[in-house]
Amino acid sequence: MKSKPEELFDCCDAAPFDELLGSTGTVRPVYRRAVDYFQQLGVSGTEDLQQSADYSLLNQGVTFTVYSDARGTEKIFPFDLMPRILSSREWQHIEAGVVQRMTALNLFLEDVYHDQKILRDGVVPTRQVLGSSLFCREMTGLNPPGGIHVHIGGIDLIRNQSGAFHVLEDNLRVPSGVSYVVENRWVMARALPELMANYRVRPVDHYPQMLFESLVSLTDNPKPTIAVLTPGIYNSAYFEHSFLADQMGVELVEGQDLLVDQDVLYMKSIMGLKRVDVLYLRLDTDFLDPLVFRPDSLLGVPGLMNAYRAGNVALANAPGNGVADDKALYAYTPEIIRYYLDQEPILPIIPTYLGSRPEDLRYILANLDALVVKPTDASGGYGLLVGSHAFRAELEQFRERLLARPDGYIAQPIQQLSTHPSFLEQEDAKGFFSRHIDLRPFAVCGADGTVKVLPGGLTRVALKRGSLVVNSSQGGGSKDTWVLRAESREGDDA
Repeated sequence: MKSKPEELFDCCDAAPFDELLGSTGTVRPVYRRAVDYFQQLGVSGTEDLQQSADYSLLNQGVTFTVYSDARGTEKIFPFDLMPRILSSREWQHIEAGVVQRMTALNLFLEDVYHDQKILRDGVVPTRQVLGSSLFCREMTGLNPPGGIHVHIGGIDLIRNQSGAFHVLEDNLRVPSGVSYVVENRWVMARALPELMANYRVRPVDHYPQMLFESLVSLTDNPKPTIAVLTPGIYNSAYFEHSFLADQMGVELVEGQDLLVDQDVLYMKSIMGLKRVDVLYLRLDTDFLDPLVFRPDSLLGVPGLMNAYRAGNVALANAPGNGVADDKALYAYTPEIIRYYLDQEPILPIIPTYLGSRPEDLRYILANLDALVVKPTDASGGYGLLVGSHAFRAELEQFRERLLARPDGYIAQPIQQLSTHPSFLEQEDAKGFFSRHIDLRPFAVCGADGTVKVLPGGLTRVALKRGSLVVNSSQGGGSKDTWVLRAESREGDDA
């Protein structure tokens, strides 16, 4: 086949590291069959398949809420036909790094809510943990099954100009997006069966079973009642809540469907009250129990924390995990891994400046236009500043926020996220154009501490030309992520 993509592929906006093209501008070996396939389809054939995929997602009700869009909130989740392909060798490295982080962060959470050895040893500043708005004092001394706090994790990775994968952030509270991983694969299998047949791709549709087994492990009941607690239909990830409950064959409930009596959690049903053994939480800790946290919350269950303290219900993820994915704590994760595991981090982090450190704050204020500044307790891409894309007025507003509450922000050098072709319309032309991407692998952990990582993950795409913000809540899209088996005909040449 031809060594360079032709008119269907426009890679002029490719980053220093492009997933499709090697340093010489030729197609990487793992992508050769895919490029050839789309070249044969041409623009019209690819457009027809893209429309077919979009209709499939529409019919399945695959949506995501974008709160900031004035035209309406509920959107069909944007999906791109060109898969992101990872060799088995690349995946083995990613998987080992995710397992390492999940293991270390679970040990950290168990420690800070009990003996706090890492604080006494000065590895992480005490103020950083106990002063965090995400530290949950109500979890102090509580013992989740097996000492495991993080049962479901999503670790955001980027590949920057070096070509190496780096951790961008950890999501240990209510990570979302895995339902789109499964749905994307189903769509690809229907739309592009011939292309998939040319690759040996590891499956992802067993994730609900992985999750179910993890939740079952949290109780001694051989026939447990498991429920997914959702904030309701207006939550941005409601599709995922209903999808996972349906795929696992468990109940989907809202706070009003539950009650606590004598420190036991029950679900209301037409047959009366039914005891709940495991509750998969899809809302933040602050809203769980109005008797303990926010008294104005109508989303949670009064008395839920009493039932949890009494050991009568298991909660996944455990409350209070936010202290471990606080963006300021991220800067200490290499030391956390070394402290608990006596290992060097497999996946490096991005250099991070903390507003709480006077010398770091001076650097941030002097280099705002070259940094990404993030609130330490926010998620979903909300509240961040990309200095190179900001107007002077925005920079000055952020400067005031930093000076008013410096410990509420961190900053990182702007990373040149790797690019990948996406089928789009740009300047009245349709074809594959380079867009920035990241990767969110998903991992589950049972009560025995065993971490399993779904082979693949959610590849998110910044659909706007030049944008580095890939978050779905900010209008980003997604791709199917193909992890090749070791014996794949494509081999491991990346």
